[in-house]
Amino acid sequence: MKIRTQLTSIVLLAGAALPAGAQQRPAVRQLGAIVSKSGETFVNVTAVRPLSNGSVLVNDTGGRRVLLFNPQLTSFTIVADSTSATANAYAGRVGGLIAYKGDSSLFVDPQSISMLVFDPAGKVARVMSLPRAQDAQTLASPLGSPALDPQGRMVYRTNFGFQNRTITSGPPAGSAAGAFPVPQIPDSAAIVRIDLATRKLDTLGFIKTPKIKMDVTRDDNGNVRMSSQINPLPVVDDWAMTPDGAVAFVRGRDYHVDWVNPDGSKVSATKVPFDWQRMSDEDKVAFIDSVKAARARQGANAPTAALPGAGGPAPAPGGGNTQIMIFGGTSGPGGGPPSRGSMSMQQNFIAASELPDYKPPFFAGSTRADRHGNLWIRTIPTSAIAGGPVYDVIDRKGELIDRVQVPAGRTIIGFGPSDSVFLVNRDGATLSLERATVK
Repeated sequence: MKIRTQLTSIVLLAGAALPAGAQQRPAVRQLGAIVSKSGETFVNVTAVRPLSNGSVLVNDTGGRRVLLFNPQLTSFTIVADSTSATANAYAGRVGGLIAYKGDSSLFVDPQSISMLVFDPAGKVARVMSLPRAQDAQTLASPLGSPALDPQGRMVYRTNFGFQNRTITSGPPAGSAAGAFPVPQIPDSAAIVRIDLATRKLDTLGFIKTPKIKMDVTRDDNGNVRMSSQINPLPVVDDWAMTPDGAVAFVRGRDYHVDWVNPDGSKVSATKVPFDWQRMSDEDKVAFIDSVKAARARQGANAPTAALPGAGGPAPAPGGGNTQIMIFGGTSGPGGGPPSRGSMSMQQNFIAASELPDYKPPFFAGSTRADRHGNLWIRTIPTSAIAGGPVYDVIDRKGELIDRVQVPAGRTIIGFGPSDSVFLVNRDGATLSLERATVK
């Protein structure tokens, strides 16, 4: 009996001394019931804007339109599109939808470098200028994740801020100079806050972003070939703003949250408990092979990092490690070299040995803030949990309070009143919108 008591005491003391990252995580629970689903389908939904009466604005960037749905998602009106059906034409470039004051909304049009102000009925009330013209594309992009804090200041991620280096290989035909700028994409981005009235800009912090290595060569005929090295499993940071105006920087390397409070004070939370999975050399090779196989199955529909003005992708024969896009020309017979004076881009994956030793907890753009100030972070799936994605729910103190699994094929796109959540349901190439309860 004495020996058993001593062993029990040792176990209890050891458990009390465990760091936060070693504590047991909450059990995974299922999301609440789906209560409504849109009959309308979409091409690519990047943002929803729930209103206080239950209606919701949907930005379908792939379909170049903004729709206002009723609370049941059974009917809608067109707020903006790319045809003459409305007076509020959706420009030829991707537009951004941002919650504004009350039930009004902002629609960023990077082509005109302006913002339309929609009233609660989806009508244009007025037009505003962008806070900074150079950020037009960022504010329209879902990667920018722009939002307004309670003081009316806009918080968003800045653009890449490309840095160019010059190559001199192979001067173009008819030119004595072979200099050509090569975009070098940095591995970090700033999160900034700007006062829309005074245009005063503050930098709140930086996040780590995927690093893409670019190489450019040019032959004697003036053909330019760009090649990128992509890491399909990067260790990155993410961010989100809570309703009170606090900005959360979610760090991917050790999985913790750095908070910048509305008053400017900064707090670092403890590490979030996580089941870190070590990747052996065999695991890394298998992961790269699975990504290549997925790209080969997708064929021409595989995701690409197309540059502005690019045409449709033309994958390399048989899929595999490369994907080639042609700019201003066509490929040669059998997918051979591009025609004279054209530009092509080839996407490659990094070597398996360059993957991280531990699978990171999340990808970029995985964080959403609900109306209570909690962060919902879509974690990278593991073989141990079957079904749809699992979200870690982290409270305002940076502590893990819940783990929620959504149905397969779904992704959380936003949160509505009465503890509701909006999901994008992907069925093949078709998307629909669903509303569910949190519990």
